[in-house]
Amino acid sequence: MDQCKIAVVGATGAVGSVFLDILEHRDFPASELRLCASSRSVGKRLRVKGQEIEVEAVTPELLSEVDIVFISASGDVSREVAPLAVRQGAVVIDDSSAFRMDPDVPLVVPEVNADDLRGHKGIIAIPNCSTTPLVMALKPLNDVNPVRRVIADTYQSVSGTGTAAVEELRTQTASALKGEGSEPSVYPHRIAFNALPHIEPFKENGYTNEEMKMLNETRKILHEPDLAVSATCVRVPVMVGHSEAVHVEFAEPMGAGEVREILSGFPGIRVVDDPLRNVYPMPIDAEGVDEVLVGRIRQDVSHPNGVAMWLASDNLRKGAALNALQIAEEVMAKGLLLEPGRKV
Repeated sequence: MDQCKIAVVGATGAVGSVFLDILEHRDFPASELRLCASSRSVGKRLRVKGQEIEVEAVTPELLSEVDIVFISASGDVSREVAPLAVRQGAVVIDDSSAFRMDPDVPLVVPEVNADDLRGHKGIIAIPNCSTTPLVMALKPLNDVNPVRRVIADTYQSVSGTGTAAVEELRTQTASALKGEGSEPSVYPHRIAFNALPHIEPFKENGYTNEEMKMLNETRKILHEPDLAVSATCVRVPVMVGHSEAVHVEFAEPMGAGEVREILSGFPGIRVVDDPLRNVYPMPIDAEGVDEVLVGRIRQDVSHPNGVAMWLASDNLRKGAALNALQIAEEVMAKGLLLEPGRKV
């Protein structure tokens, strides 16, 4: 099949909007585009590729008329819509955490583990937006020198929470600059001029759900079930772009120069590393960029086999929408659409 019909569930959300923008500028062979959202957005019209497209409700009939369904909504929506879409014969690319750790569902970053798409059973999951840049950096290094342990501390933008969080940061910043107070609603504390070491609920082990996602998803994507991973995830007052401080322990010593060379040759990574000239990755530079930016590459002075680095990436693009579209491209290229008329 040279072309396919796609539906976007959550088309009016932060990730859905970026997905449609990328679709405008990427030569994806979509012969038809259907846009879906919650009831409050049904009837709105969005302009995509020069056409006005009306937002629809998700129905079994609509799902039966498309080949690929991209879902960027809540986990509850994904759990309801994804199995229904597969039964109607569509491949689902899901941005929620609902299916990521399901052993029957491939969790994919195309540059890292595209072969996991083969044998999918209709649902394909996208990793968490903090996991994706981490595995992008680890994969080529692990292929050369096995990774034994990873410590990742993230600095995540408010757009990872959604449009309401972006607006809350704007409002709180304006209020704080005027010397006025403002009550938080999206987060438990003020995010403006602050940092919250709290992303998603805490678990009994003291880690948050977000931090455990990074552990479990990294192991699954890299096919390293025993990899030691520890993460601390922090929300920072940045609109778009997640950053990460990453410390990697290898099986054997590895020089910073070799790390730079390996990462420079890996698709989807751009090395930005000249700190003496104030050149290093920053979220302001990652916004709107497809690549994961990597810099501050240096020997870890605390361990002879360790290397430290700093990452920045656009959480709405490679962390979500772009990764989804790349998965769809791989599905098309590998001929992995469900057979026409198939009901699972």
